[in-house]
Amino acid sequence: MLVVAVACVLAATVQAFYLPGMAPKNYKKGQAVELLVNALSSQDTVLPYDFYYDQLHYCEPEGGKKAQSENLGSMLFGDRFYDSRFDVKMLTNEKCKVLCKDPIVMPAKDAVFVNDLVREKYALNWVIDQLPIAKITTDKKTGKEYYNLGFDLGYYSTEKKKAYLNNFYDIHIEYNSIGDGNYRVVGAFVYPHSIEDAKDCVFNPDVAPLELSEKQETKFVYAYSVTWKESKTLWSVRWEKYLTLTASSEPRIHWFSLINSVVIVLFLSGMVGMILIRALHKDIMRYNQMDSQEDPQEDFGWKLVHGDVFRTPIHGIFLSVLVGSGAQTFVMTCVTLMFAIMGFLSPSSRGSLSTIMIVFYVLFGSIAGYVSARIYKMFGGQSWKKNVMLSAFMFPGIIFLIFIILNFFLVGAKSSGAVPFLTILMLFSLWILISAPLCFVGAYFGFKAPKIEYPVRVNQIPRQIPEQLFYLKPLVVVLMGGILPFGAIFIELYFIMNSIWFHKVYYVFGFLFLVFLILIITCSEVAVLLCYFHLCAEDYHWWWKSFFTSGASAFYFYVYGIVYYFTKLKYEQFTSSVLYFGWTAVMAFGLFSLTGTIGFVACFLFVHRIYGSIKVD
Repeated sequence: MLVVAVACVLAATVQAFYLPGMAPKNYKKGQAVELLVNALSSQDTVLPYDFYYDQLHYCEPEGGKKAQSENLGSMLFGDRFYDSRFDVKMLTNEKCKVLCKDPIVMPAKDAVFVNDLVREKYALNWVIDQLPIAKITTDKKTGKEYYNLGFDLGYYSTEKKKAYLNNFYDIHIEYNSIGDGNYRVVGAFVYPHSIEDAKDCVFNPDVAPLELSEKQETKFVYAYSVTWKESKTLWSVRWEKYLTLTASSEPRIHWFSLINSVVIVLFLSGMVGMILIRALHKDIMRYNQMDSQEDPQEDFGWKLVHGDVFRTPIHGIFLSVLVGSGAQTFVMTCVTLMFAIMGFLSPSSRGSLSTIMIVFYVLFGSIAGYVSARIYKMFGGQSWKKNVMLSAFMFPGIIFLIFIILNFFLVGAKSSGAVPFLTILMLFSLWILISAPLCFVGAYFGFKAPKIEYPVRVNQIPRQIPEQLFYLKPLVVVLMGGILPFGAIFIELYFIMNSIWFHKVYYVFGFLFLVFLILIITCSEVAVLLCYFHLCAEDYHWWWKSFFTSGASAFYFYVYGIVYYFTKLKYEQFTSSVLYFGWTAVMAFGLFSLTGTIGFVACFLFVHRIYGSIKVD
């Protein structure tokens, strides 16, 4: 029933996705091919604007613009699809066709706004047959052509200090013939031009470009041409032009990232292996031999703290909630990556990845409740109602609060990226009506399950912890533990950041899955290694330290985000900066919960195993 409820709630916004290479659309000669327009975007700002934004003065189709159905993820990322006035028909070339019936009259105040968008390098984003219309760019060093998603709204002349608007679009569409008079669209790109008098569509270096006056109104026209060209590209591989000809998909760099991560894992595995196979094995044998001797000797090493190692940590309720939320994020990440690897998340369905992530996160609310309840019961907690409420509302509540605050900034900037109220209400409903009840159900079964028993008894009087060496101080340990998991993922993280903030397609989920596995191994081994050092130093406060040791990778991620902001991005607007750091904080918080949970679980299994292997009176 809950799954059906989720489907009903999302029915209005979620599109069905398909496997890449399936569900092609065939066209007959002369049949209309719909060209959709999306919001304008820029790499120098995170504020998108509707194509039909009033100050842009693009003419709407006859009968008014019609919004296209979008999935939840697409809405959250600022996509706003509408139909257009472009008359595109299969195999029908058009030459110099005026887009609007009447000339455009651009007032001076609107010209200031448009010129600012040109200076900020805004791009137009169109889609034809679910394929983004790109701009072909040639690499000056290699001479290789690659596709850039979207094309320039205009261009800015640094010599003349003037902005020029592109008002003529030379559209080239590639098609593939499949026989029986059927054709398929396999590619589309645009050569935009700025022409003061676009009625004749004559473009050459001697033709004056279109400059919008900021002192008086400017009259001009939008025009376009359509050229069809046959291609040998098959429909099933048409996305390769967008995925393999971009820097974000360079295989050699991803392999370097993978090799870098594997080296870190092998280094850590060697250290942990030496501890587990040599030192730890000898410790267990020595302790058990001592217990069989007639004259018992005084304990030493990590066995000294056997009566305190499972002592309930301070603020255990919050630790249990964080681990529960991390478990929910972990399962959601694993399932989403499996769907992505199997090809269920087609790049032609924009926002499908984030939609699936939200849906799975909601459905796995029971995981958070169950794990949190079992750990809290293990701690001997009595405030079970508080635990359940915190599990259902603390972590999602923080994320939702940040989301609402950032959305107010988008509303203030009048950006199309501002999430509509109905979508916010839908997200809130998913949280309150689906995720929270599932969390309650999971918590119920968690508290009903048998208590996790410790292998040794806990002493009534806490043992005094000796003075720790400087490298075992909590802050030092946390900083040391976090840098290795981050080092295993930071190269792949660069491509993920590029895909988010530079509007690129990320589709190398195979590499991402391998890096994720390496992250799990690295977090586990780092946490276990440092936990062993603490126990040998008679420090039994490992519960929170194990979580923060691997979770500290989120701190390095946020520092990396700051470096990335100042070295790669050129945001000049305060709103864009707030949005960037706000969403980076959300990602860091999620990473903290995920990696912290991995380290905590690994340490718990490790400690439970070693103390269960020795004989204690």
